[in-house]
Amino acid sequence: MNTKRTFCVNVPLSLFVGMAVAISVLVVTSSGRAIPAFSRKYQTSCTTCHNNYPELNDFGEAFKKNGFKFPTDDEAFVKQDPVLLGSKAQKEAFPGAVYPGEIPGTLPIAFRYEGNFNWNASQPQAVAGAPGGYVPRTDLFVPNTFTIISAGSLGQNFSFWIDDDISAGGSGANGGLGDGWLKYNDLGRVFQLPKNSLNVRFGQFELDLPFTQARTYYLSGYDVFGQANVAQNPCAAVPTIGPGTVCQTEDNPFVLGIPQRGIEFGGTPNNGNFNWSVAITDGTGSAYGQPGTLSTRNTKDVYLRTSYKFNLERDPGSRHAVQAAGPTGPHDHTSIRIGGFYYYGKNQQNFGGSSLGAFGLTNTLDEPFYRTGADIRFKYRKLELYGVGLVGHDDDHLLTIDALGNGALTSAHAVTFTGGFVAGNYWLYPWLIATVRYDFVNSPSDFVNGVSQNRTRNDFRPGYQILVRANIKVVGEYTRHWGVPYQDAAGNTLFYRPNTFITGIDYVF
Repeated sequence: MNTKRTFCVNVPLSLFVGMAVAISVLVVTSSGRAIPAFSRKYQTSCTTCHNNYPELNDFGEAFKKNGFKFPTDDEAFVKQDPVLLGSKAQKEAFPGAVYPGEIPGTLPIAFRYEGNFNWNASQPQAVAGAPGGYVPRTDLFVPNTFTIISAGSLGQNFSFWIDDDISAGGSGANGGLGDGWLKYNDLGRVFQLPKNSLNVRFGQFELDLPFTQARTYYLSGYDVFGQANVAQNPCAAVPTIGPGTVCQTEDNPFVLGIPQRGIEFGGTPNNGNFNWSVAITDGTGSAYGQPGTLSTRNTKDVYLRTSYKFNLERDPGSRHAVQAAGPTGPHDHTSIRIGGFYYYGKNQQNFGGSSLGAFGLTNTLDEPFYRTGADIRFKYRKLELYGVGLVGHDDDHLLTIDALGNGALTSAHAVTFTGGFVAGNYWLYPWLIATVRYDFVNSPSDFVNGVSQNRTRNDFRPGYQILVRANIKVVGEYTRHWGVPYQDAAGNTLFYRPNTFITGIDYVF
């Protein structure tokens, strides 16, 4: 599942700063020795692959692209020998024998836990009194997720990943499978292509997004990656459809940030600077709060992604190394990465099995939709800046039922939205990171449907991440939330901001 969750708060700035300083005083810096699955296998720190887990540094990216193996001389660095599933003789006898493989020498399992303290904005009485609307001003400890992660390599070319949220969003909430996939690296060698020019993976996986929604180190997900698209007067919201009804058919629960079921071809040639991927998926959607539910469609969706990283290191040796060299040790390359992505699918509606069949609407309606965008990321020593811009477009139809009960469908204006985010992170020390992010979504339909105060809804999120050890963090994030509408006792529409401040712990083992 792996969708990030937020809780509501309004905190004076002095309290925010005071808590950050107090927590910082408690931190004792240490190189630490992280012990998740890969740290055990190679007997190395989490900081080998992460500047701030779960974000990967340049070495971590190379490790992932190489099928969870060190980019060079992997066998020399492995401290836990794998179990060989066969012998060299079987390899030479293939196809007259089963091709030999290997499995990790120990069970490659790691755990991640996140728990937060929450301070919540003061709610108007009308909001607090509504069914399910009450949120306490403070919630002293909220277990957000407990995740089991298993990942590793199965021989020279195979790698795998499985993660599962045991609990999410508090006690009693449902968890679920996030990613579960198997990947074959360097399939392109059959066609004499450069290393890792062609790979394939299949199963359930997060799309090759410019920035991960499932494993972001922020305490909140990117708003635009969680945006569904609904018409301004959707038929699904009409209490009773009958003679005189006029409504719009578009009601698409699909969101980009949900794990997809399918197969993906991709590659990272040119020393990993160029990246491409093409995925064919079932098109699973949010299903209105139930991530990963299979959408009611017979067609498959397609997702395309490409990007290129321009390495700006001046020294040729550093520029061609996995990581750049510096006076204090290796660091990420100074670089600019630009990319683009495109998702195409069809939102399919079958009127034959609904009450609309009584009005002569028994056909299946396909409404194509797409999401397209561009992204950029800049890295320079302790500074990281990045952003995404996205456009959503869904075909729409107008349903009209006349006084005699005859239904008709006609083309309507497309339902669209735009959005994106910009973010910046600065490493004050290797263990202390200041973060800030601005999210925005412009959806005319959401505005007309009363979701937000303005056509463009936006959030501003400053925060901090403190690595107490390489595998233990103290995290914090304040959200200045967009205006949410509500009605007072007199029936007037008013607005309030459910601002949030969250701080807590995040550790892996």
